[in-house]
Amino acid sequence: MNLSQRTYLIVTGASRGIGREFAQQLSGRIGQEGSVVALLGRNLPLLQETKDHILAKNPLLTVHTFSLELSTAKAGDFAKILEDSTGNGAFERAIVIHNAGTVGDTSKRAREIGDTALLQNYFHTNVFSCMSLNSQFMKVFQKVQKLIVNLSTLAAIAPISSMGYYCSVKAAREMFFRVLALEESAPDTLVLNYAPGMIDTQMTVQVQQEAHDPAIVAMFRDQRETNTMLTAAQTTERFIAVLEAQKFKSGDHVDYRDEEY
Repeated sequence: MNLSQRTYLIVTGASRGIGREFAQQLSGRIGQEGSVVALLGRNLPLLQETKDHILAKNPLLTVHTFSLELSTAKAGDFAKILEDSTGNGAFERAIVIHNAGTVGDTSKRAREIGDTALLQNYFHTNVFSCMSLNSQFMKVFQKVQKLIVNLSTLAAIAPISSMGYYCSVKAAREMFFRVLALEESAPDTLVLNYAPGMIDTQMTVQVQQEAHDPAIVAMFRDQRETNTMLTAAQTTERFIAVLEAQKFKSGDHVDYRDEEY
């Protein structure tokens, strides 16, 4: 894949962690003149930090920041963000990175998850908003080459104790994007479910502190203490290598450790 084209790039959860790293590293690979980067997240000051870092290394890019609460976001919110950030740009490729997400309450067993108000909020944040943004993205870039990336996880395809919330939304997202890839089979649309591995982020700290299963707590603790967790930079470099090699088929689930890719 040629990443150096004139590109529209939108990244959710770009204020920190993997989202920030994806935005920063991809911004250095796309064409500089005429390309646009849109950063979405809840924390505007942290988004501004991401923007400043991008522009310091890539001053010819246009970078926009948008603060948005995904638990209440509607289709119109995403349509407005795309309208405000695309302008009259003549893009050769459009990329959306669906990164934003929350781990949920890992202190609860699956049998204890049943509060429909909490579930509606959690699924709106992690699934419904993702689908809504994607729908608007597909409308805006109908005639442009598109790369659609869902930040997936092992939890999307395998059950993990303490992570009933997280496994459920990640499985839903993965299947949605597999269906999208099946339906949008034209060569101008490429879908990738990328599982970044176990990363040293605030999310994994939360799981280590709150999970009800001692084995899960011990696994996260041991990897952190032995420095065997990946960094956001490491998994992003691997992700870019996967894109550049482009050995995957649209809709594939590619894990950081998958050697065949």
